[in-house]
This record gives sequence, C-alpha cells and structure tokens, in this order.
Amino acid sequence: MSKVITDELIYEVLSVVEEIPEGKVATYGQIARLIGREKNSRLVGKILSLSGYYGKYPCHRVVNHAGRTAPGFYDQKDRLLAEGVAFLDNGHVDLKHCQWEM
Repeated sequence: MSKVITDELIYEVLSVVEEIPEGKVATYGQIARLIGREKNSRLVGKILSLSGYYGKYPCHRVVNHAGRTAPGFYDQKDRLLAEGVAFLDNGHVDLKHCQWEM
C-alpha cells in the first residue's frame, strides 16, 4: 500500500476528524483504522500537520495512543481543556473518559 499523500486521502482523514465531537478525542491510530489504513497512524499525523492548508478542522482533538498531545502544538492542551477534556496527572488526556467512541 502506497504512503503517497493525495488530496483524496487528506480529505478522507479530515472528514473523520471533523466528526470528533467537542469534549472528545481520537487517536491517530483510531483515525487510520477508520479509513482502512490501520498501519498508517504516522501518515495520519503528517496529514494533520498539513491541515491548515485545507481549511479549519478540529485537529486539536487528535492525540497519540497514550493520550499525549502533539509536539509543537502549543495551544492544543488549552483548547482541549476549554472543551472539557480531562487530563491525567502525567499531562496526558484521560482516554478512558474522553476517547471518542464511534
């Protein structure tokens, strides 16, 4: 399976991200599974890093498998907190309570 990033793939990922409700988060791997590319969570991360070129999407609602926020996305935690997303003492999102269940 090719890892080429096409506009079609970008919009496929972003359409899933657009569905994440306020106050919930999804993981990169979760999104990859939803689009049928379960081994491409890093590709999802790369696409989200480019999302600003494609419009406004709630990419702040996507975290890694452990609930860590994206490096360099400095206001991600503040935006999640403003939506009521709970964080654990270690600074990770409380996935047990805040992970989006489709």
